[in-house]
This record gives sequence, structure tokens and C-alpha cells, in this order.
Amino acid sequence: MINKRLLIKNLLSHNDENSFYDKKQKLSLNSKEGKAKFLKHICALSNSNPANNSYIVIGIEDEESKILGVDFFDDSKIQNLVNAYLKNPPKIEYENVAFPRLPRHKVIGLVTIHSNNNITSLLKNAWKYRRETIFYRRGSNSMPFLGTNFELRNTNKDIVEAIEKNARNNIELTLDGVFDFINNHKPKYNPQYKVFKEQFVLCWAGEKTIINSKEFYSRVDIELINEQVRLFYSSLDEVQIEYNNNSFIVTEYILLGIDKNETHYPLEKTIINFKDNGKHDIVNEFLFDPPQYNKNVIEKIYTNNITIITKIENKIPLSLTEHEAVFKLPTSSLICFLNGFLDAPEQLKKAKNYIKMLDNKTTYIKYKEAMRVLRKVTYY
Repeated sequence: MINKRLLIKNLLSHNDENSFYDKKQKLSLNSKEGKAKFLKHICALSNSNPANNSYIVIGIEDEESKILGVDFFDDSKIQNLVNAYLKNPPKIEYENVAFPRLPRHKVIGLVTIHSNNNITSLLKNAWKYRRETIFYRRGSNSMPFLGTNFELRNTNKDIVEAIEKNARNNIELTLDGVFDFINNHKPKYNPQYKVFKEQFVLCWAGEKTIINSKEFYSRVDIELINEQVRLFYSSLDEVQIEYNNNSFIVTEYILLGIDKNETHYPLEKTIINFKDNGKHDIVNEFLFDPPQYNKNVIEKIYTNNITIITKIENKIPLSLTEHEAVFKLPTSSLICFLNGFLDAPEQLKKAKNYIKMLDNKTTYIKYKEAMRVLRKVTYY
């Protein structure tokens, strides 16, 4: 098994980006430009590495390769994005890799591109890039191929295999990872571990609460220690945790409602299956059935939200009632979207900077959680 933290360190030791890895400070998949640039790099790295994996490391300052970190990103639909826009799409994985120096809510994102030894090209237009364009890597740049006969070349196989071999896990790294996890979580979060199939060490922590006779955990943190990959992280949402000898199961819930009439709705179930051959797989089952509310009530909420956002855009002072409504803006916008007001997320984004600057940081956390849920329930 590859220790992903060690792999990232080995990749960063090649200070300059090259034809088998790229580094980014962040991804911007919410914009057409950011989405298109991400697809361009996936396409280029796949075509330049037909016989080996290639990588994009997220959360790295470019010039000095300083480790800055990014928010936990758990969107399982990222493969769908690649499949929708690329011909002969490679299989890709996005993993959240924990680093001790970073705050608990920050990780380094690692995109692994498993090439399929076929020429990858754009299946349709993406921003300013035209369909059928083939990209490849020239040093640290992803370039469009302007010729007529593109040839796949296995130029990086040996060096990438050597980097991955040097990142193999060992007992010391595993034990250090378990102790780091336990020491970094307060006792009230009940940090614990379990060994699956005599090979996989999984740690988890969370604050236990009982809601309607059911056991939930909040502020949940789950890591697969062997690979230093964070499998789940949530600041607000409640989850239920189950496990047996072969699997670890996390069911995520979100709290939605109008005024004080709030209910926990199951959002997604994640099943981590551990196998006897030293491999594991992760299966996601989407469970969400969005609540539907009275149309007139939702229309009134949407209208109030637009009024508040318009005032924020125009720097018009909010009334006390409107200021208090800002705290509910992320959740109410999500409810509006789920009830047919499809532009509610775009309207909410206009208030992002204002929400981010509020003294009450819980509102910004709710904003990020709402955007994460929107990514899960919609397609790019």
C-alpha cells in the first residue's frame, strides 16, 4: 500500500512541475474556466503517461512548493465530470491526505490519473477549448497538440514506479499515524481504531449524541492510516457509524427545515469494503429524498433571500431582522433550490465574501456545507 503523504513529499521533491505531475493551490470546479482547466490537465497528463499513473497535488503554493492545504473535498461525481467531457477518459481518484502541520479541517488534495493507454481528447467544448482537442505535457505546461498524428510515448514509467516504490507504507509509519490521530483528538471525540483483514488500520473520532433514541456522531473525522487518506470529515453534519469484520459504513445526514421544524434527512451512505488480497474499495449510495414545502412559503423565503443578497451586493445596510436571516441564508437557499428555485445557489454565491467576513464563522461553515450538498445532488 502506498502512503499518500509520503508520495506527495516525493512528488514535491521534484520542485518543478513536469510531465507526470502538476501542483495547484486550489481547484475551482464551480466556474467554467476552472472546470475546463482541470479537464485540460487531466487530458494532458493522461496522454503523456500512457503506461503509468500521473498526479495533481492540490493545496501547494507554486513557487516554493509550500504546503498550504485546502478544504476537505468529498465529491464522488468528479469522475462523472471527466467521463462527460473527455473521450477515452482515464480513471481518476481524488483523495484527501492529512498532514500533521495543517489544521484538522485542512488537507492536501491528491488527484491520481490512471491512464488507459488510449489517446484522450475533449468530447465537447469546454470554455475556450474546442471539442476533439488533444492536450499533452511539455515540461510543466499542458499544451494543445497542433499536428495530425499524436503518438503516445512511455517516457515516465520508470521514474514514476521508483517514486511510488519509495512511498510504500511500513510499520513505523502506520504506528506513528495511529498515535498522531489519537493525540490530535480530544477525549470527548472518543478517538479509536480498528484493524481490518490484519492489514488495514482505520481510525475515527466524533462527538456522540442521542437524537430520537438513535446514536449520531458530529465533528466526525475518519482516516485510513495505511495510506494517510482522510475518508470523511464534517464540521456540522451528523453521521451514523457501523462496522463489521469486512466493512466500515458511514451514513451521512443533513438537518433541513423551516424555522424550528427541522428533520434529519439521510444524504449518502459510504461503504468501505476491505478484501483479503490487500485491496479495498469504496462504494457510495445516494439516499437523499429532498423535502418539499408549500410553494407560497418557499417563494416568500426566496424573495427575502434575494432582497438580502441584493442589499449585500449594493452595500446597503441590513435591518436587524435581515442580519439575523443571513445566518440562515445557506440552508434556506439550499431548500429553495431543492424546491424548484434553481438559481438559488448562484444567488447565494454573490454573498459568499460577506458571509466569510462575519464574526460568526458557523455561517460560513454552513455555506461550505450547503455547497458540498449541492455538488452531491446536482451534476456539474
